[in-house]
Amino acid sequence: MFVLRVLIEIISLHVFFLKILRALYSYLSINNMTNFKIFSGSSHPQLAKSVAAECGIHLSPSTSKRFSCGEIYTKYDETVRGKEIFIIQTCRTYHTNDDLMEMLFMIDAARQSFASKIHVVIPYFGYSRQDKIHDPREGISAKLIARLIETSGADHIISMHLHSDQTQGFFDHPLDNINPRRLMTEYFKSKNIENPVVVSPDAGGAKIAQKFANDIGAPLAVMHKHRPAHNESAITHVIGKVDGKTPIIVDDMIDTAGSVCAAKQALLDCGCNPDIYLTATHPIFSGPARERLSEANFAEIVCTDTLPVEEPPNNYTALSVAPLLADVIKGIAEQRSISKLHI
Repeated sequence: MFVLRVLIEIISLHVFFLKILRALYSYLSINNMTNFKIFSGSSHPQLAKSVAAECGIHLSPSTSKRFSCGEIYTKYDETVRGKEIFIIQTCRTYHTNDDLMEMLFMIDAARQSFASKIHVVIPYFGYSRQDKIHDPREGISAKLIARLIETSGADHIISMHLHSDQTQGFFDHPLDNINPRRLMTEYFKSKNIENPVVVSPDAGGAKIAQKFANDIGAPLAVMHKHRPAHNESAITHVIGKVDGKTPIIVDDMIDTAGSVCAAKQALLDCGCNPDIYLTATHPIFSGPARERLSEANFAEIVCTDTLPVEEPPNNYTALSVAPLLADVIKGIAEQRSISKLHI
């Protein structure tokens, strides 16, 4: 009986201390969570609001406006002193330069206001395609943008599906390149497409397309693309079996849609099923993109909401990256690993 009583006492003490540890952990977590703030630029406030809601906090207020001469003005409407802050600003089609300047001013304002740490969330990184010298006397614009962001005072950059992984090397500060592939593959697996084949519209995207194909259990086909000029492309070869299959074209972005529409026609010429799907992370949709995509009559066009789309093309579906970005922000705030979100 004595031994039993001692065991009961030990178990009771163990449970008591376990409750204390849980309460302490909860207190520290809440204290840490409330020590960061999320602010939004003017490029995509709806996404920023969704991210803040997923984090369980309100979007902190800030002011962004233009003077009559066109200059940009930014200001935080509440204190950021000693706070860890996250600035969410994407680079919209036709507004890339303004969005970047506003972001730089927001970073500088946070630094001047004694924020303890400044994280910059850039869902779509503008100028990312200008990451190397293609022709003589060109600059490397992506590297210059990286320098400007760091010089402004950013401590950490979070972006999504960079056009080229080498862009990470342009930054001296940490950069997290988040991959939304699983968000898309889960969506396509739920559709139960019969006899699918994943298609990369060029050799450069074959690695990502292969991972996409592995995730949904489909074969891979790769196209060989030639660019005679900027925003122009021609498909010369299709490598892989697509005859009688349902293609899913996978790309990182859709700009003028010339490449993907040419890819659709090349697949039809190779005898694939007429229902062709198109998916990409970034819906840039510049120039004639909407008209081309609507006329191409894809079975479905699936993108994320890294960019706002005011007038989507026909058969368009947008998957929100807000939960994914919220997981990244909460992981950073709580000092947890987010490596699984890079894959």
